[in-house]
Amino acid sequence: MDVETAVAEAFREEWGQVVATLIRITGDWDLAEECAQEAFALALRTWPRDGVPKRPGAWLTTAARNRATDRLRRDTVGAAKLREAALMHVPEHSSALEPDDDSGVTDDRLRLIFTCCHPALATEAQVALALRTLAGLSTAEIARAFLVPEATMSQRLVRVKRKIKGAGIPYRVPPAHLLPERTAAVLGVLYLTFNEGYSASAGPDLLRPDLAAEAVRLARVLARLMPDEPEVLGLLALMLLQHARRATRTGPDGELVPLEEQDRTRWDAGEIAEGTQVLETALRRRQPGPYQIQAAIAACHATAETPADTDWAQIAGLYGELRKFVPSAVVELNRAVAVGMADGPLAGLALLDELDMDGYHLLPATRADFLRRLGRTAEAAEWYAVARDLAPTDAERAYLTRRISEVVSVPGEPVRRSGETRPPEECP
Repeated sequence: MDVETAVAEAFREEWGQVVATLIRITGDWDLAEECAQEAFALALRTWPRDGVPKRPGAWLTTAARNRATDRLRRDTVGAAKLREAALMHVPEHSSALEPDDDSGVTDDRLRLIFTCCHPALATEAQVALALRTLAGLSTAEIARAFLVPEATMSQRLVRVKRKIKGAGIPYRVPPAHLLPERTAAVLGVLYLTFNEGYSASAGPDLLRPDLAAEAVRLARVLARLMPDEPEVLGLLALMLLQHARRATRTGPDGELVPLEEQDRTRWDAGEIAEGTQVLETALRRRQPGPYQIQAAIAACHATAETPADTDWAQIAGLYGELRKFVPSAVVELNRAVAVGMADGPLAGLALLDELDMDGYHLLPATRADFLRRLGRTAEAAEWYAVARDLAPTDAERAYLTRRISEVVSVPGEPVRRSGETRPPEECP
C-alpha cells in the first residue's frame, strides 16, 4: 500500500477519533480540528521516509496531541488548559470517551456521534457538527446536503462551536436513559452520511461506497441498541434497500446508470430481503415516520422485477405522506417524478412548475426527462444542458451529456414555447 492510500484510509478510519480525543482534552473544537489536520499533513511528509506505522490511529493521535500541547504552551491563556491536559492524558489506544459510562453504546464511532448531538443545540447544528467533526465531511459537502450556500453553513458551524464553548457544554456520551433525546439527530447524521456515500455531492465519482458501508454498519449497531425504535429500523431498512443496488448504479467507466437501465439480477438479493424484513418489523409498531416511509418507497423499487412492474402510483402516494413529515422541495420534486411516471409527463411537468430550487441540477434534469418522454427533444436538450452545467459530479455530467446527444439525434415534434417551461437562462 502506498503512503497516500494509507493516509487516506487512516483519515476515513481515524479522523473522528483523533478529533474527539483532542476536543475532550482541550475543550476547543477549532484547535482540535486544526491539530488533527496538521497530524495528517505530517504523516504525508514523514511516512514515506519512516514507513507506515503499525497503528496509524495511535501515531496520528499522538502527533495531534503534541501539536495541541505546543500550541497551548505558546498561548499564555492556555496555561490552565495545558495543566488539565496533562492530568487528562489519554493513552494511545484508549477511547476518547470515558470508559465507565453507562450509555450502553459500545461502538466508538457511534459513541462519538451521540456525544456531538447535545440537545442544548439545534438539531440541524448537531447534525452539521457531527458530519464535519466526526464523519470528516467538508463544509461544502455539508452545505450541499442541507441545500444552503457554503458560506451560510460555515457561519452556522462557527456559531455552534462558540455556543458550546461559551455555555460550557460537556463533550461526553450521555447515560442510557438520555439517549432517546439525541436519537433523532443521530439518525440525521447517519442518513446524511449514507447519502453522501450513495450519491456524492461533488468530485469525480458518483459513489463513495466506504462511506455508505460505514453508515450501514452504524445503523445496524444502533438497531441492536434500540430494537424497539421504529424509525431506527426504518433508517436501517432504507439503507439496506438502497445499498443493495450499489454494484449497478455506475458503469465500467464510472458513468451513472439510471434506475430503469440497471441490471436487476445483480442487485444484492440478501440485502433486499433483510431490508424488507426490517421494514416490516418497523411498520408493525404502527408509529409511522419519515425513514419508514422512505424505506417503503425504496422497497417498491427494490422488489419490482422490471421497471414496468414499479408501482408508481403507490410511490406517489407515499411521497404525499412523506411531505407531511418532511415538507421540503426535494420531497416535492420526487413526488412530481412519481406522479409523472404514474399519470404521464404532463402531470409531472405541472408539479415542477410549482417548484423553485435555485441551482439544484435535478430540477432541470427532471424537466428534461419529461420533455424527452413527450418527444419534445429540442426543449429536452436545452434543459439537459442546464442540468449538466449545474451537476456536481463528473459521473452525472457525463450522463447528462449522453442524454443531450441522444435527444439531439432523435427528431421530435416542433418546439412550442409555453408557460409549461422556462428558457434555460431563467432556469433556477
